[in-house]
Amino acid sequence: MPCLINHFDMHYDIIIIGGGAAGLMAAIGAGTTNPALSVLVLEKMPRPGRKIVITGKGRCNFTNLKDWGAFAPHVRANSNVLRASFQNLTPQGLIDFFENEGMPAVVERGDRAFPESHKSMDVVDTLVNAANRRGARIRTGAEVAGIAVEEEYGERIFSVSLADGDTLTCSRLILATGGLSYPATGSTGDGYRFAESLGLELKPRFPSLTALVPRGYKNAGETTAQRVAAALYGGNAVSAGRQAFSRGPAAGRGHIDRSSSLSETGKLLCGIQLKNVGVSLLVNGNMVQEMEGDLDFTDGGIEGPAGFNISRNAVKAIVNGGKVSVIVNLKPGVPMEEFRPRVEKLWEEVRNDPRSNKRPIRHVVRVLLGKLMPWELTQAFLKCNSSVIGTTKGREVLKLNALIDAVTSWKFDIQGYVGYERCVITAGGVSCDEVVPKTLESRKIKGLYLCGELLDLDADTGGYNLQIAFSTGYLAGQSAAR
Repeated sequence: MPCLINHFDMHYDIIIIGGGAAGLMAAIGAGTTNPALSVLVLEKMPRPGRKIVITGKGRCNFTNLKDWGAFAPHVRANSNVLRASFQNLTPQGLIDFFENEGMPAVVERGDRAFPESHKSMDVVDTLVNAANRRGARIRTGAEVAGIAVEEEYGERIFSVSLADGDTLTCSRLILATGGLSYPATGSTGDGYRFAESLGLELKPRFPSLTALVPRGYKNAGETTAQRVAAALYGGNAVSAGRQAFSRGPAAGRGHIDRSSSLSETGKLLCGIQLKNVGVSLLVNGNMVQEMEGDLDFTDGGIEGPAGFNISRNAVKAIVNGGKVSVIVNLKPGVPMEEFRPRVEKLWEEVRNDPRSNKRPIRHVVRVLLGKLMPWELTQAFLKCNSSVIGTTKGREVLKLNALIDAVTSWKFDIQGYVGYERCVITAGGVSCDEVVPKTLESRKIKGLYLCGELLDLDADTGGYNLQIAFSTGYLAGQSAAR
């Protein structure tokens, strides 16, 4: 980790609150645009970039190398506001930046870019070094307690009060505090409180890119109100509970803590990874999203790229009181007119195999299923789809039509979702109507800029969200420095 400066003045041209992806890139943008300005980054954690470190399981998928036309459909809210930031610092421009700073990148399947080392710490080190070289100072362990806007000799001054008692001032202020996801990294929603205190509009927030918990997957229902609130908003459970209730009765609805123990079904499914399956999301019985991709069953629930990408709509529906189901097609690439005779033929072969003689029907059916799906999935499949085996004249028999239906439309009723404690991104935030897209300056308060996850901007998994943070942070920094 690069050395961070420990001596600080009390007034700066620009103060950036938040030392994550957006905040560090804002410092770089400001320093690149006007090296003469004094720039300070305030980070409340002991080190900057804590969330970057855990991104992509420590490999850090830092962008997605798509042009705007292909990138924009992956942005789930306000892509029109993002466009100016994106074009100012494109994914290729971001890759070029890192390579010019000494961090080569590699592009993998799905246009996802990683550091060549596949070490997320290299991304953090590169950002910190780049910010330092451009004159920015980074103060860690600096928790902001509050912000005030004052007028001094006809000039607007921002007063930033720290939890340790210090008060710093600046002419321009950038909020880059992140959202609520992974509060252990410092993202506890401080920026929303600051924005609200400054009179900015907030859109409802909820977890996105998170695990969906099927009914019966865990030995838990919804958590208690205060425990939910603590997971959602961070900090003391009682005070967090008050925050949650102040946001209305829907706050925390459907949240199931990731630490809840797995049921027998959950244990059978946990650890199984499915490749190229069809995934459909139903809300109140209506199809709202369909896609193909990889699906993982984890200690949280349904995850993986496909699971994450349907989770935003699923969580939003649950929070609003909707009934959510996920349909998994294990054979999306095979037309039904081909799949049915194939299964019938396989069943004839398995049933007539001498090794099937006198074996329980469930064992024989698992042999058939092993030819249609990963073997480790067969036991969980049978437990979840008990209707594929019926009884005739006192003995168990395979109901072939039911099996075919279950393989191509395995239904999971969703009980809830993992909350901010382990979601990837926060959906919602400060309304994008509050900022000018070409500068990200507040429409209400001159000299105030907002960027990153704090804004009502979020996207699919695959490097899109970090690109949003970097692009908006860089534009905010440049704009503040002009």
